[in-house]
Amino acid sequence: MDFMPNQKTIIRQTQKWLSSIVIAHEFCPFAKREFDAGRIHYAVIEAANLKRQLEAVMRHCIALDCDMSRETSLLIFPNGLSEFEVYLDLLQLANILLKDQDYEGQYQLASFHPQYLFDGVVKTDPSHYTNRSPYPMLHILRESSVEKALESFPNPEKIPSRNIELTQELGLKKMQALFAACYK
Repeated sequence: MDFMPNQKTIIRQTQKWLSSIVIAHEFCPFAKREFDAGRIHYAVIEAANLKRQLEAVMRHCIALDCDMSRETSLLIFPNGLSEFEVYLDLLQLANILLKDQDYEGQYQLASFHPQYLFDGVVKTDPSHYTNRSPYPMLHILRESSVEKALESFPNPEKIPSRNIELTQELGLKKMQALFAACYK
């Protein structure tokens, strides 16, 4: 993208990605319920420097502490994290920060990036699209809710392999087209 859309557009594109890729293909079998119920909080974090980005992660953990109607938060970082390796640095430091601030066991982070690559997998493998998103994102999840959802889902350990198989069946061109449609 040549220009940066406004926050409303960024959130709309993120919601389109959730509905047309993550939910439609059941990459996360638990997302539809929260999406339909409006319990996902979307926050566009404009900060381009690491310190401010980490502060935003903590602010949103505190917000989740204070608002039980908010099941989860998607922090969208449109600035400063376009390089996947730089994004991974943020992810690593955010996980350390959660532990340092006694949020370990309370919240966990899921990671999504437009250039997401699984280590050791060829760049053209469609499986990367299971974690690709329109913008760099950190998804803050309530760990108790994740545990509860996993208890009621048969064979949750098979979700990643099922997603890989599905993306490989759909193929790279189909995944690229689905992904590109999120920006329209």
